[in-house]
This record gives sequence, structure tokens and C-alpha cells, in this order.
Amino acid sequence: MKILIMGAGKMGSFFCDLLSFDHDVAVYDYDPKRLRFTYNARRFTSLNEVSEFKPELVINAATVKYTIDAFKAVLPYLEPNCIISDIASVKTGLPEFYASAGHPFVSTHPMFGPTFASLSNLADENAIIIKEGDHLGRIFFRDLYSRLGLHIEEYTFEEHDLTIAYSLSIPFASTLVFAGVMKHQNAPGTTFKRHMAIARGLMSEDDFLLSEILFNPNTPAQLSLIQQQLADLQKIVSDRDSIAMKAYLDRVRDNLK
Repeated sequence: MKILIMGAGKMGSFFCDLLSFDHDVAVYDYDPKRLRFTYNARRFTSLNEVSEFKPELVINAATVKYTIDAFKAVLPYLEPNCIISDIASVKTGLPEFYASAGHPFVSTHPMFGPTFASLSNLADENAIIIKEGDHLGRIFFRDLYSRLGLHIEEYTFEEHDLTIAYSLSIPFASTLVFAGVMKHQNAPGTTFKRHMAIARGLMSEDDFLLSEILFNPNTPAQLSLIQQQLADLQKIVSDRDSIAMKAYLDRVRDNLK
């Protein structure tokens, strides 16, 4: 299959490495320097080259801020039957865009990133495939993610956004609160150091990505749950209530099973 990857960042390069030995792959990036280490794939710096390549599948790996803009830029150079796809962690605006694009589409979300995951060992990671997508496109990504050993779930766009509000917004918000009260420690404990590593990894992410994940319409309800838990814990600690603390800890342990 002829596959065009939009964007030569970490995830774009990952998909290029993954696909280039089984498919005819081209990578487009407006910045030629980002293509310097692209291996075993065509390197495009002009969208005019896309017309001659005639891709059958486009994987949009542009940063979430520019996902739709990247699609709009490449659409005039694609054949009508070319499948367009995204791997964005934020799907805001994509259902509406796909409805008007005039191309078959598939939307997926690899639930891992280069900051925390080991891209050479993804056996414990997950991926979401959006149900509304093109049948053949969904089969392609299901086969691809299965070969990586990923656990795969199929959700609607709406179900995806609800899942992301829970699985990303809660840890993102909790980490931001931890970092927001941070003071330098000369002799940090193990737990502190682990939290610090997570916080530094999170803060290395793109500001727009962090904002858009937290701006998910479902996030405020999740933040309210965090606030309620903090209020409950604060009262237990202030009252030095050992019985309530034991019940609280038991409930938390049950949640982790």
C-alpha cells in the first residue's frame, strides 16, 4: 500500500519505521531538517509531490493543534478514494471535518506517547479505534496495532472523549496540582521522585495538547470528583479520624483492583 505520513515528529517517525518495510511510505514535513533521519521512505517537502505519489492512505501525525489544518492542506492533492486518518489524542472538531471532507476516513488513538512509553515494547499499552470510520481502514489499524501487542478497544467519537476525560484529564490535573505546590527538596523520597519524574514528563508535552485535553467538555465533572476526594481526605486528616481513614484507604485499594 502507498502510505503518506504527515509530520516527521516522534509519532510520525515511529509510524514510518513501523510501516516502511511492508509498504511504500512517504513522509511529508514542511521543515526539511525534520526529515534528515527518515529511513527507507520517500521524503517530501512539497505537497506537489503527493499528487505524483498517489497515496492510498494518509496518516496525519501532525501535532494536535494542526491536525485539521494539515488535512486541509493535503486534501487537494489526494485521489477521491484515498483513506485519510488521524492518531490524535484530542478528537475535537474531527467528526465534523470528516463529515465534510469527502474521503473515507479512520480515526484511532494510540494510548501511548514517546514521553512515557517505550516504543520498542508496547505489550502493556492500549489503542482506541473509532467505530464510525471506514471498514477497511479500521481493519488496517486493527492488524497494525495487534502486531504491536496492543490491547484494542473500539469506541464512538463520543465514547472516546468520555474515556479521555477520565484516563487523561484526571492524571494530568492531579500531576499539575502536585507540581503546582512543589518546593525544592534536598533529600526527596522514592515516591516523591517518581511523582516528580511524571510531572517533568508531563510538562515536556506541548502546551496546546495539555490544554485541549483538559478543555474536554467532560473534564469539569472529573475535576469535581477530585475536589470531593480532597475535601473528604482533608476532613479525615483534620479530624485525625483513624476509623474513617481506614475506611478511606480500603475504598481506595478496592478501586485499584
